[in-house]
Amino acid sequence: MDRRGFFRVALASAGATAMLPTATMAGAATRRQAAGGPYGSIDGSTPDENGLLLPEGFTSRRIAVAGEPVGDTDYRWHVFPDGAATFDDGDGGWFYVCNSEVFGPDGAGGASAVRFDADGEIVDAYRVLEGTTANCAGGPTPWGTWLSCEERIDGLGQVWEVDPSGAEPGVARPALGRWAHEAVAVDPDDEVLYLTEDDPGGKLYRFTPDAYPDLSAGVLDAAVVADDGAVGWTTVADPSAASAATREQVPEATTFPGNEGIWYHDRTIVFTSKGDNRVHAIDLDAQQYSQLWDGTSTDPLSGVDNVTVAAASGDVFVAEDGGNMELVLISPDGDVVPFVRVVEPGHEGSEITGPAFSPDGTRLYFSSQRGPAPAGAGITYEVSGPFRT
Repeated sequence: MDRRGFFRVALASAGATAMLPTATMAGAATRRQAAGGPYGSIDGSTPDENGLLLPEGFTSRRIAVAGEPVGDTDYRWHVFPDGAATFDDGDGGWFYVCNSEVFGPDGAGGASAVRFDADGEIVDAYRVLEGTTANCAGGPTPWGTWLSCEERIDGLGQVWEVDPSGAEPGVARPALGRWAHEAVAVDPDDEVLYLTEDDPGGKLYRFTPDAYPDLSAGVLDAAVVADDGAVGWTTVADPSAASAATREQVPEATTFPGNEGIWYHDRTIVFTSKGDNRVHAIDLDAQQYSQLWDGTSTDPLSGVDNVTVAAASGDVFVAEDGGNMELVLISPDGDVVPFVRVVEPGHEGSEITGPAFSPDGTRLYFSSQRGPAPAGAGITYEVSGPFRT
């Protein structure tokens, strides 16, 4: 099955019975579990030197530990690493950009970057965004910038556009609305952006720039999912939230409780909501809603959070906030299996954040946001191995 075929099959399996997110979905693609999936089972394996359980043939290394210098650089890694992405540096290497989810004091969040050379060695690390608060997830753009999302508890978080090289300062994009922002995904075909809201009453939003890819102005809409799964959109009158909270301006919009990560892949967006432990999908051509994980089981996927999709294989990787400290893979065949599990002592109470593949798809980065003890301020890993390309 090709990359796009996975999503077509998953959506078709539930298409005839598609319902609102508050209803239970059935279908092989949303419920199937397998012993090992495409890489084999991690159960019964031995933890590696970094305390990770990995499929056979995969290895890991620690990229950064909060408060400690990154590699041979003088830059100390930020605390509470969260959403992340990678970017080609134009010279054979790549940038890895990662948020710092610090809620207080105000302005203590931001984002950092690690630069790798063509051999994957760390050559630099530095700050790319500062003076912001609760930078949770975000998303990469096709034009090579990182969109860092503020999940402010006052509901007035913004999206900041960041240069991965650090050459230019981050720029606020207020036209994308003000709320407890979680993540954003860019659809380069329709030239629109999709955004999630981490709130029990959270909505799914679509932003249409006036002059793509300029994000300084545009129209913000919220998704309305009908009983048959058809997706419509209603305009948010005041994205600034000066008159009322953004979600309150669109009471007819569908609630996705505790919206988390979102990713665009081959005319489909995949996103998660932790309030009901579900992985959602929307076929953008058909404007049809469905689910890849229906949340009625917590084994093997519990506490859905950040999400990414392997471009070459179509494998969906879902980070757990809770559960067994795992990255769980949903394969094109519908297998739902753990890919990596953090078992090193000291990560209890942490969460997996920021899954992101290197531009060539051969390395996968992620963090344990509040591990290891005693400091509990975060650690970032890289996993290498025979990823399906």
